[in-house]
Amino acid sequence: MWDLPGPGIEPVSPALAGGFLPAAPSGKSLRRSFNTLSLFSPCRCQPALKRRMDLDVVNMFVIAGGTLAIPILAFVASFLLWPSALIRIYYWYWRRALGMQVRYVRHEDYQFCYSFRGRPGNKPSILMLHGFSAHKDMWLSVVKFLPKNLHLVCVDMPGHEGTTRSSLDDLSIDGQVKRIHQFVECLKLNKKPFHLIGTSMGGHVAGVYAAHYPSDVCSLSLVCPAGLQYSTDNQFVQRLKELQESAAVEKIPLIPSTPEEMSEMLQLCSYVRFRVPQQILQGLVDVRIPHNNFYRKLFLEIVSEKSRYSLHQNMDKIKVPTQIIWGKQDQVLDVSGADMLAKSIANCQVELLENCGHSVVMERPRKTAKLIVDFLASVHSTDNDKKLD
Repeated sequence: MWDLPGPGIEPVSPALAGGFLPAAPSGKSLRRSFNTLSLFSPCRCQPALKRRMDLDVVNMFVIAGGTLAIPILAFVASFLLWPSALIRIYYWYWRRALGMQVRYVRHEDYQFCYSFRGRPGNKPSILMLHGFSAHKDMWLSVVKFLPKNLHLVCVDMPGHEGTTRSSLDDLSIDGQVKRIHQFVECLKLNKKPFHLIGTSMGGHVAGVYAAHYPSDVCSLSLVCPAGLQYSTDNQFVQRLKELQESAAVEKIPLIPSTPEEMSEMLQLCSYVRFRVPQQILQGLVDVRIPHNNFYRKLFLEIVSEKSRYSLHQNMDKIKVPTQIIWGKQDQVLDVSGADMLAKSIANCQVELLENCGHSVVMERPRKTAKLIVDFLASVHSTDNDKKLD
């Protein structure tokens, strides 16, 4: 592109600029030369070139904008059209960022899916059991604040996520305890006693596991565990009993099938009021809907007479040092359960969290991690290792 002259300066033609000088002009050639030069005069050349420059600038921004727009549009499309895919990508990225690796292990024809970080060492390994209708990745928010020198294992509970789901499987609490023991045996995790953590349904299973397999476990953390028998029912339990009596299993509050029901469940389980966009709520529902029939079957099993109070019936058999963590504003399982456990377990510490509901792991992950680390340090410290770093 040619440099345009300033006002009053004649522009240089391409021919002159290229070093080609014409012969002495005749009258006609002068006129032709004048007409040729007039094409590049300021009155005609400058607007034309300016338009061309403007067009080049516009094209540059269009190309750059298009390049940037591709990932942006892909994100927007995923957010609007496939929010469930976005949620899966989110967990995948978070696992990688925290160094958690996913593996599978089989016991006969049964497959367990789990994630782990680190290797067994001097400190006890930690096995983490998630709650009803959740999955191993629910622990990531806590894993983020745990020391990297700990060996962590998070397993998908029976029938959840990547672990086998079978119509013949025993989904009772005792049945789940046996499955988790199979998983422990497959990994040889009990080669040395490990620390066991469970929340809600996972806490129910963890407590019964510690009672049934005392040599496997060196210490125990129960986070608002299910499985206790209360003298009075809270509003949530009363509602569940009404649904059971009316056989309205489609309306179990912990099994949402619409974004609105998902929002209600989050409000039930959390004291902190999360502002979740509608599309994310839809994505959370989309992820769960294919599994809702299984969740209903599982829920009815764990609240049956066989399983409902399994932890209560076994809590006096727990002999290992035990930590109880509970949110004071829990609307699902009443916080008074912490006192019940403390009275039945000889070596027991209780931590009650202010302004926290049932979803302790999600609401207070940093605090939960600190409590676990401090508890392990107090229980397993030695002269040379009085504190976990």
